Amino acid sequence: MSATMLQRQRTLETILRLAPVVAVVTIDDARHAAPLARALVAGGIRAIEITLRTPAALDAIRRIAAEVEDVAIGAGTVLGADDLRVAEDAGAKFGVSPGASPTLLDAVEKSTLPFLPGASSASEAMTLRERGFKLQKFFPAAQAGGADYLRALAGPLADVGFCPTGGIRAANAAAYLALPNVVCVGGSWLSPPEMLRAADWPAITALARVAAALPRNGR
Repeated sequence: MSATMLQRQRTLETILRLAPVVAVVTIDDARHAAPLARALVAGGIRAIEITLRTPAALDAIRRIAAEVEDVAIGAGTVLGADDLRVAEDAGAKFGVSPGASPTLLDAVEKSTLPFLPGASSASEAMTLRERGFKLQKFFPAAQAGGADYLRALAGPLADVGFCPTGGIRAANAAAYLALPNVVCVGGSWLSPPEMLRAADWPAITALARVAAALPRNGR
């Protein structure tokens, strides 16, 4: 692993360990971005992934990067080099992909952005590990085998840490966080669409506070 990749992995791990849950947000109105981020930070959630699935996403990242302190803002659903470039230009501090392709990984290696690539099988995780990615997103977690599958990977891939995302809710997050190879979980339950539409920031802060208190690895 190159010194540059190692440093980016260390930076990414610091971000992922800011709280047990990374908030995964799909946002339709960029005006909600900064108030939402402040509400999450007030509850103890300090890493936010804005998915690049809506026209408002990049503006949301810009607003959070410019207006909210004490938060690591990332871009999710990064599918290629163009997504990576515009996310970094918007102020993202890390990137996340649902999977990984050789073209995307080549672009990541040329970028300076800490990156969390996705894997859903042992073979995919091994391929990413060979390219220096010891931190990976496990997606879609529930459909790909859930906590039991990740527990099985902990033996042969003991040096890989995962952020499972997909199908994770307040009710089952603790089962993932108890695993030795889980660094954090990604959760969309912290920003329900109805709360975003209503701009109910106190309710989002309450959800964040419960999530931030979840124990990790039995502690």
